[in-house]
Amino acid sequence: MTEIGYRAADGCALHATVVGTGPALVLLHAGGPDRRSMLPLAERFTGDWTVVLPDLRGYGRSVCREPARYTWARYVEDVILLLDHLELPDAVLAGAGLGSTITLRAAASHPERVRAAVLIGVEDIEDDEAKEAEIRFLDAFAARVAADGIEAGWEPVLADLPPVVGDMVRDAVPRSDPASIVAAAAIGHDRSFRSVGELAAITVPALVLPGTDPRHPTALAEEVAVVLPEGHLATVSIGNGLRTAEDLAAAVAPEMRAFLGRVRVRGE
Repeated sequence: MTEIGYRAADGCALHATVVGTGPALVLLHAGGPDRRSMLPLAERFTGDWTVVLPDLRGYGRSVCREPARYTWARYVEDVILLLDHLELPDAVLAGAGLGSTITLRAAASHPERVRAAVLIGVEDIEDDEAKEAEIRFLDAFAARVAADGIEAGWEPVLADLPPVVGDMVRDAVPRSDPASIVAAAAIGHDRSFRSVGELAAITVPALVLPGTDPRHPTALAEEVAVVLPEGHLATVSIGNGLRTAEDLAAAVAPEMRAFLGRVRVRGE
């Protein structure tokens, strides 16, 4: 296991873990947890893949305390620069929540660098009214964190999310920088996509694992799998039966392994 550091285009110091051998698989964690939340999943692929686990800007060791530095374009740029730093021509991107949106954005803007996409709990794509509600939600979250700490920020939120999210968030709190968590909430002011229809331009193979909560709706995942030209809907969903990162890894790894096997055969 190798720990690396690299600089984002705007100078932020970013960090990642690299483990395993083979073609590259980048695991992008959800918003709240850090890269360690993806380690149980990574361990299931290190025999066949070089697995890269970045701390996304604002999380874990990738400290970034300026709200203006949080945009979807910058998150994608961070991932592409990570591939460049590791001298990787392309990679499979697999993201959860926040990481799934970064994966979709990267596949849309850099299809030559994204061999395939795995989407674990697709984040909602809101209309204008719902987007305004999301901004208010994330601004309120940031205000609670700034006033009372990270745990206070999450406390009223976690009850509405699958237990596995709470487990990963609580595990990451001691490694999190509160000012970075506050700043990261500013991503709500940027817009990932305006409609699901925009995803039709993403042509890479994609495996979609549905979420089951309002921020990662099951119906959205089903729609995304249809709209993506090479989308495949998984039979496993991210629901209340999953309580830990180990549970998540055990649940999603079999379908993910089968999907990646097909991608690897086609790509080599």
